[in-house]
Amino acid sequence: MKINKSIDTNLVRQFQAGNTNALNLLVKRWHKRFCEKAYWIVKDADQSKDIAQESWKVIMDKIHDLKEPEKFSYWASRIVYSKSLDLIRAKNKKRLQLEAFAREQQEDTNQDTTSNSLLKTDLLKSIKKLPIVQQQVIKLFYVEEYSLKEISDLLQISVGTVKSRLFHAREKLKTILKKKY
Repeated sequence: MKINKSIDTNLVRQFQAGNTNALNLLVKRWHKRFCEKAYWIVKDADQSKDIAQESWKVIMDKIHDLKEPEKFSYWASRIVYSKSLDLIRAKNKKRLQLEAFAREQQEDTNQDTTSNSLLKTDLLKSIKKLPIVQQQVIKLFYVEEYSLKEISDLLQISVGTVKSRLFHAREKLKTILKKKY
């Protein structure tokens, strides 16, 4: 899709001059593209929407300082790109932490041979089959005993997104475990 930079330049200048409706028009022009750009990087539709929202917060905070409004598209896209990479870095860090946690749990289960430990092992294996974002909320909620609000703040997502991820993780675990038992 061809981008008309002169429209963006005019909208940025209008917003900087105090026309708040100009920002609404920028959002209408760019939000879908921001979601698509974030999705291209993180490959998760929910997270790409979160990234676009976080990017708009930064854009709104800093757009008055944008000295070259004709570079809005590049400037804003860099913000989306940076936010996307931040998320990937955080996911990798969390993944490493979860893998370490799983190894610790695996070692613990190797020491305990009761039927309860077999169930625990199956549960841990099943948790590993979940998407990383669902693994995160499961660990933070059940193992670390964080509240939904604390998880929201920690992962920088809405409480609704935390609830949704927790719900879908539970449902997937039920499905996986029902097949085994």
